[in-house]
Amino acid sequence: MNIRGKPDEVKRVIRAGIKASRYIRTNRDGTIQFLMEWQRTDREIATGTYEYLSKAANDSGSLSENGFRLIIEEIKELARVSREVALSEVADLSILREVQKELGIKGN
Repeated sequence: MNIRGKPDEVKRVIRAGIKASRYIRTNRDGTIQFLMEWQRTDREIATGTYEYLSKAANDSGSLSENGFRLIIEEIKELARVSREVALSEVADLSILREVQKELGIKGN
């Protein structure tokens, strides 16, 4: 079953993601501590991870097109893919837009 078959579940996950993004952006020390425990790593690596996450996270729950491009390019490199990958091939933002509308958030 694809995500369209469970829209309420997907919306709950998106709402949780929006809350997590807001927490990441407003609670640097708490996020770094969480990352250290979750990744079982030192503060330096957790801080680097935080810096990356904080640039990608925003209060609306979505990435900018540049943020998506960055992720796509990193995954292409890991997967050794050389062809161009359109955003529409990897992302369907329709359910996100519904949740943003329900929460009164203007999407990016």
